[in-house]
Amino acid sequence: MSPLHGTTPLPGQRAAAPRTQTPRERFELPAVPSSVATARHLTRRLLDRWGLPQATHDTAELVVSELVTNAVVHTPSRRVACRIEFRGDRLRIEVTDEGQGLDGHVPRRAEAHEECGRGLLLLDALSVRWGAVSAEGVDGCTVWAEIWT
Repeated sequence: MSPLHGTTPLPGQRAAAPRTQTPRERFELPAVPSSVATARHLTRRLLDRWGLPQATHDTAELVVSELVTNAVVHTPSRRVACRIEFRGDRLRIEVTDEGQGLDGHVPRRAEAHEECGRGLLLLDALSVRWGAVSAEGVDGCTVWAEIWT
């Protein structure tokens, strides 16, 4: 099985046809700061349509905000893709960028005086589990998180 099984396709890859009727949605946005608010809005509308509780909305919006912000701020992407899938008791959120993948990137702990650098701690606290994948020979990285619904 591919290490990218279940993730948003990286730029230049074709997505396989879905095998089940699992509710899912995918959208792309320009990699600009205003896209963070747009991603939150689209996520909220989607979860409303699926009838998920407000607590799930709040957590999902925070996770989407963090993942899209990281893709916009820390990669040279022109576009970012977001994929959201409802898996019964969990919601999976994936954001794919066009950056250089994971090579050489190691999360670091923010110092007390720094304004940035706590996003992965937030992601860790809000998620059941999370991770990142990148394909060999293809630019881009997908960071994903799963939250309880």
